[in-house]
Amino acid sequence: MWLPQLLQALNEADMKKRGMKISAADIYSINKGSLKDAIVSLGGFCTAEVISDQGLLLTNHHCGFDAIQNHSSVERNLIQNGFWASGFGEELTNPGLTATFIVRIEDVSAQILKNLRAEMTEKERTSEIEKNITAFRNSYKKEETQELLIRSFFEGNRYYLFVTETFRDVRLVGAPPSSIGNFGKDTDNWMWPRHTGDFSLFRIYANKDNKPAAYSPDNIPYKPKRSLKISLSGVKEGDFTMVFGFPGRTMQYLPAAAVKQIMTVNDPARIAIRDEVLRIMDGFMRKDEKIRIQYAAKYASIQNAYKKWKGEVLGLESRNAIGKKQEYEKTFMKRVNANAALKEKYGKLLPELNSSISEFEKYGLARDYYSEIMPRIELLTVAGIFQGLLAAIEKKPEDRNKLIEESKERLKDLFKEYDIQVDKTLFTALISKYAKEQRPEFVSNQLAIIIDSLGDDFNAITNEVYLKSDLHSVEKCLQLLELSPEKLNMMINGDPAMRIYRDMTKTYAERAAAGISEWQTKINKLQRSYMAAQMEVFKEKKFYPDANSTLRVAYGNVKGYKPKDAVKYNWYTYLDGVMEKYKPGDYEFDVPAKLRELYEKKDYGRYGIKGKMPVCLIASNHTTGGNSGSPVMNANGELIGLNFDRVWEGTMSDLNYDPEICRNVMVDIRYVMFIIDKFAGAQNLVKEIKTVN
Repeated sequence: MWLPQLLQALNEADMKKRGMKISAADIYSINKGSLKDAIVSLGGFCTAEVISDQGLLLTNHHCGFDAIQNHSSVERNLIQNGFWASGFGEELTNPGLTATFIVRIEDVSAQILKNLRAEMTEKERTSEIEKNITAFRNSYKKEETQELLIRSFFEGNRYYLFVTETFRDVRLVGAPPSSIGNFGKDTDNWMWPRHTGDFSLFRIYANKDNKPAAYSPDNIPYKPKRSLKISLSGVKEGDFTMVFGFPGRTMQYLPAAAVKQIMTVNDPARIAIRDEVLRIMDGFMRKDEKIRIQYAAKYASIQNAYKKWKGEVLGLESRNAIGKKQEYEKTFMKRVNANAALKEKYGKLLPELNSSISEFEKYGLARDYYSEIMPRIELLTVAGIFQGLLAAIEKKPEDRNKLIEESKERLKDLFKEYDIQVDKTLFTALISKYAKEQRPEFVSNQLAIIIDSLGDDFNAITNEVYLKSDLHSVEKCLQLLELSPEKLNMMINGDPAMRIYRDMTKTYAERAAAGISEWQTKINKLQRSYMAAQMEVFKEKKFYPDANSTLRVAYGNVKGYKPKDAVKYNWYTYLDGVMEKYKPGDYEFDVPAKLRELYEKKDYGRYGIKGKMPVCLIASNHTTGGNSGSPVMNANGELIGLNFDRVWEGTMSDLNYDPEICRNVMVDIRYVMFIIDKFAGAQNLVKEIKTVN
C-alpha cells in the first residue's frame, strides 16, 4: 500500500520488473493528467473511478447499496430489479454522497513535527502538533474549492498533506439486480471461487465552470482531467496488476502480543455478538419482504465484518502469524542488543510495549461489548438521539427549533428501517450477553437492578422496557419533540430506555473508557517508538505506511493459491459457475431469467472468450476495506477489473499480509460490460465508455 508520489523513488524499478509498462509519472503527477485524477474516494467509505469524459463513475454494488436501497420500495424495488437510467434526466440524486479527488500530496513532516521534545507528555505532544497543523493550514495557499487533509503516517513519525477537491452532486446511474450484484450474498462473501457482478454506476455533476457545487438541476456532468480506458483483452496468470484506491486501515507493524490479543480475545467476542445479531435478523428477513428491505443494508454491513473476523482468526492461526512475528522480534532484539547505541535507545521498548498491551486487554474487551451491542439495539440509538438533542439545546438554547427539526429528520430516517419485533428480539438477546458475558464491573448498575428485580428473565425485562418507553414509535417520538422544554425533559428523564442508555453510557465512560484512554496513550507512544525502531534497525527493508484511508497503490500479479493441503484454486471463474450455483427462488443464488437466456445462447457479444464468459479473478494485490470499488489495472494502466473482496483465508492481511495466500477478488471488467450491454441493454452507457483491445 504504497504512497503514489513515492513510487518513482521506491517502487518503479520493481514494478517494471514485475511487468509494468507505464511510468510512475503516468500513475501520479501534478504537472499533467495522470491515473490519480481518475480515482475518487466515494463518500469516504469506498473507492470509485471515472470511466468516461462525462464523469461516469464505476464502483461496487455494495458501495452503492445504501443509495440503491434509499431509492427502493416494495412497489419499486431497485435492489431486486436493478436500475438503468436511459439519460441524464433519469439519474437519481443522493443527498450526502460525495466524490473526492486528490489534487496533490506533499510531505509536511518538518512543519508538523517541529518544536517537539522527547520529554513531552503525549498530551503536550498532541497539542503542539495540533498547533503546528493549524498554523500550516492558515499559511497554505489553495483554491477556494480545495480542502486540506493532513494525516499521520508510520504511527505519527511522518505527516503528509493531501489537497483535495470534493464534489457533492453524485447521482445513481445504474445497478444490476442484487441477484447479479450481490450473487452469493452471505454464503460467498469473503470466499473464493466467486461469481458476483459487484458493480454499480454513478455520475459526478458540477456547476457550469466544472467546479464542485451543491445539487442543482442546472448542474452538468463533470469533465474529468483523466478517465480510465477499459481493456477487453483480459489477462493471463502471472500478468502485472495494480490497485489504486483508498484502503481504510491496516496494522502491519504490531508486535506479536497485540496480534495474539486480537486473535484470541477481541475477534472471538465480536464474532459471538454479531453471530447472534445476524441469526435474529435473518430469521425475520426470510419471513417478511418489508423487513428484508428495511434491514438489508444493516445486515450486509454487520455480516461483512463478522465473516472477515472469522477468516482473520483462521488465517492468523493457519499461517502461524504469531510465531513469525515472534521470530521477527527475536531478530530485532538481537540487532538492538548487538549495538550499544540501539540497546540504550530501544533495549526495553518491546517488554514495555508487551506489558502495556496485557494491561489493556480487559478494557479493550469491555469496549468491544459496548461498541458491538449499543448500536444494534435501535431503541438505545433513539435514546442517544434524544440525549444528544437535550445536550445541544442546553449548550445553544437559541438553536432549539433548528436542532429539533434536525432530530426529527434523523428519527424519520431511522424508523424507515425499523421493526419493533426485530428490535425487541435483539434487545433480549444482546442485553443478556452484555450482562452475563463480560466482567461485572463493566455492567450498568441500572440494568443490574432491573435484572435482579425481574429474576434474570430477559424476555420480561424487554417487555417491561418497551411497554413503558415511548422511544420505539416514530409517532410518539415526534410528539415528544412538540412538547415544551420542561415537559420534554420530564418525559425523557422518566423513560426507561433513556435511563438504561444513560447508565450504560456512564458506566462505560467511567469504568472502561478511562482505562482505554490511559493504556492506549501509553501503547501509542511505545508503538510510535517501535515503528521508528523497526525502520532504523531494518535499514535494508522498504516500509510502506499502514492504511489510513488515504490514496495508495498496491501491485502484484494474477495468481491462484493453495489454501490447504491438496486444494489449489485457479485464478478465474466463468458464468458456468454462476449456473452451477443457481437455485431457483433462493435468496442468495437465484439467477435472472435474462441472464440464464444469454447463457443458454452463449450470447456474450465481444466480451466472451472461446464461448465462455469470464466473471471474476484474483491477484496478489494487498487490499483492505476502503479498497472496495478500486480499479484494478494492467501493465498499461488500463482497467481490467473492479476490486470488491479478499479471499477468506487471507483476510488476516490487515494484520499480517502473506503473499502466498492473500488474494484480492475482482469482477472481470468484461463481465461488467457484458451486464451493461447484453443484460441491461444500456446502449447509452456502452457508447459513453471507452474500451480498448
